[in-house]
Amino acid sequence: MAWNWRLEKADGRPAGVSEETFSTQADAESWLGENWRGLRAEEVDKVTLLDGDDVVYGMSLLDPE
Repeated sequence: MAWNWRLEKADGRPAGVSEETFSTQADAESWLGENWRGLRAEEVDKVTLLDGDDVVYGMSLLDPE
């Protein structure tokens, strides 16, 4: 399967998907670690890791209050 990130606004509206796909979960997570600041600059608030069509987990990119 191919791993990728679904990008979302805080209210759940889609903001796209990562342009890259990854062969492993570790590669996808490394990419997010390197790119989350740029995603925030593009006003992405949440990401969801997908393995094909299956949701693995989601997480917020917003600062905790």
